[in-house]
Amino acid sequence: MRVFKFGGASVKDAAGIKNVYDVLQQVGYEDVLVIVSAMGKTTNALEEVIKNYFDKSPELNSSVQEVKKYHNQILLDLFEDDKNEVFTAVNEQFSDLEYFLSHNKSPNYNFVYDQIVSFGELISTTILSHFMSFKGIQTQWLDVRNFVKTDSTYRDAEVDWELTQKNISNNVKRKILNITQGFLGSDENNFTTTLGREGSDYTAAIFAYCLNAESVTIWKDVPGVMNADPRYFENASLLNQISYREAIELAFYGASVIHPKTLQPLQKKEIPLYVKSFINPLLKGTSVSKGVDLEPYLPCFIVKRNQLLISLSSIDFSFIMEENISEIFGLFHQFKLKVNLIQNSAISFSVCVEDKFGNFNELNAILSKKFKVDFTENVTLYTIRHFNENAAQTVEENKTVLLKQVSRETMQIVTKEN
Repeated sequence: MRVFKFGGASVKDAAGIKNVYDVLQQVGYEDVLVIVSAMGKTTNALEEVIKNYFDKSPELNSSVQEVKKYHNQILLDLFEDDKNEVFTAVNEQFSDLEYFLSHNKSPNYNFVYDQIVSFGELISTTILSHFMSFKGIQTQWLDVRNFVKTDSTYRDAEVDWELTQKNISNNVKRKILNITQGFLGSDENNFTTTLGREGSDYTAAIFAYCLNAESVTIWKDVPGVMNADPRYFENASLLNQISYREAIELAFYGASVIHPKTLQPLQKKEIPLYVKSFINPLLKGTSVSKGVDLEPYLPCFIVKRNQLLISLSSIDFSFIMEENISEIFGLFHQFKLKVNLIQNSAISFSVCVEDKFGNFNELNAILSKKFKVDFTENVTLYTIRHFNENAAQTVEENKTVLLKQVSRETMQIVTKEN
């Protein structure tokens, strides 16, 4: 069995749904399981519903209606008339959403988030499954929550692998097209859970592992994995092959390759993962698999913008020792600052961090009681895997280099635009 994953961009409208059909016609759909994300920006729209729900906003109903209107337009564009049973199926799902909003008693934000946001995937797969049937392809729609079982850590659930393996092995039919949702699972009480960052890719890996799949293919609007973001670098090149280890290294430094938690189950069974274009599905794309680390062997550039460079030094010129560093990292964790680079000397300690939640000012007030704190906002962190002199010059040109760190395979440079 092959496992395919289509993200929100690939099913954002009726043309996208039709294109998924065309892709399956070209690459085959027998003995295939398709994982699908919510359509377009539906997750964002449902997050607005959640916000209005907790704010008790009068906009709650209109925000739900916006989501409904968006999907109804796609239905009207796909089907010849509104008598198709898919209209009833989707309306029932919206009725379930509205019932939850009017009857929920839990004040737990994360619990509510998972129950509401999950409707995006449930509706998108319902529409895709009915469209495939409409076009004459026999499909089996699966509710992923009956298969992927997790603990009750809402928004970042841990998979119960033993139970999930049993569910998938015993209940997924082969030789036909299976369609199910990414990102979702359920706990022992059958409440919906979500799998956290890159959850749909992870779902594909879970099913592949449990089914001993032939391969996983993630369909994107790019020809595969590039050695650099074309928005920032001219002449970015396609990487034909990446080893599991190298893909995990790139992901660790922030490359939008594949999240390590997706790769780990695939690596265990040596199931290859392909990143291919849903625009040109017959192109070879990128293979993430056992084999050479990188082919072609090129410097790989990773860019993280809007970073914060913090330098701490001891007020009395004493050494910054392990207990100081432990305390500092504890505070970073407490205030949710993600550390992307570390450099220390006897009396100073520098870090490049991501302040996604805007907590640095509060943290700075605490740090300033024990350390001299200098910081530079809006810096850019460049990471170059398999660097060479030309690669470093490309990054440093017309910029002020604030910090540079070099290891055998990796160079990291913190810059400020001139």
